[in-house]
Amino acid sequence: MTTLEIKDLHAEVAATDGGEPKKILNGVNLTVKSGETHAIMGPNGSGKSTLSYVIAGHPKYTVTQGTITLDGEDVLEMSVDERARAGLFLAMQYPVEVPGVSMSNFLRTAATAVRGEAPKLRHWVKEVKESMSELEIDAAFADRSVNEGFSGGEKKRHEILQLGLLKPKIAILDETDSGLDVDALRVVSEGVNRYQERENGGILLITHYTRILRYIKPQFVHVFVGGRIVEEGGPELAEELEANGYVRFTSAVGA
Repeated sequence: MTTLEIKDLHAEVAATDGGEPKKILNGVNLTVKSGETHAIMGPNGSGKSTLSYVIAGHPKYTVTQGTITLDGEDVLEMSVDERARAGLFLAMQYPVEVPGVSMSNFLRTAATAVRGEAPKLRHWVKEVKESMSELEIDAAFADRSVNEGFSGGEKKRHEILQLGLLKPKIAILDETDSGLDVDALRVVSEGVNRYQERENGGILLITHYTRILRYIKPQFVHVFVGGRIVEEGGPELAEELEANGYVRFTSAVGA
């Protein structure tokens, strides 16, 4: 059983004009365990993506208070690559392009780093082909540079391909549904569900909309406003948000 625990987390980002840093996270408390699916929902600018970046170790953000632990180990003391090897995974809202590095080399290098040894080539090729087929990814993409010239849907499928091959303990999905058409949303969601079924992984799903929750079913829904969680509940909370939006919560905190 793996546990990601966030306690009283505060974080800020440096001002672009050299002024005072901007506070973004204002006391986040959250626990995600193996096999659980948590949905974090909130309006634009509420700090949802910042939370994902801080967990992953983005250098732009500074934690000013609070803790993040993974099975009792201090995540904030780990470098970005150490966090990945420890079992944390971030599927980014805007996956970056890496010209000159093929998808196949990228995936095998990442798997080697996470697993501690290079996967045997024959088994690895079979594993990648099966995973690409499940996500309806053309085999020719293996020879293309990472995300270069990919559509939004293709980039998101490749994020979930990495998820399935790297088998993390906790997966943070930052607005994975953004920019996806109906078919791509179904395929990506099925990939996330397969990962959880096979690995008993914990999922932290960050989204604006409830449409992805029709495919990926959360046990826990958290409303994120003003840099913190202001309400928690089950799937019924997502239904309320679908019907009424965030006004009840934003007005309560003056956001």
